[in-house]
Amino acid sequence: MTFGRYIRTAREKRRSQDRSFSVRQVAQRIGVEPSYLSKIERDQAAPPSEATISRLAKELGEDPDLLLAMAGKVSSDLQHIILHRPQLFADLLRQLKDAPDYAVLHIVREIRDGDW
Repeated sequence: MTFGRYIRTAREKRRSQDRSFSVRQVAQRIGVEPSYLSKIERDQAAPPSEATISRLAKELGEDPDLLLAMAGKVSSDLQHIILHRPQLFADLLRQLKDAPDYAVLHIVREIRDGDW
């Protein structure tokens, strides 16, 4: 699914329960023109900036990292972390590339909880 189609589906799902999720109203709340949001949803415009994607994610109740990834972007905080130790993170990501989700989740939990 493309970024635009995903955004449209998420917005329309919210709109089915709350009429305030029209293109016009969502665009106004995130600070873009309705025509621009409409073009994004129809994949006629490239995904917006990181800041706009983050506001859109918050508005739609979506994960900002997921939306950024769908847009082919990485959040600036993650870029900074990776650029601080590029070789270590490149090696880590390459090693985890084919690992099953449960294994990656296990590693994340161990690091987060300090059990290492």
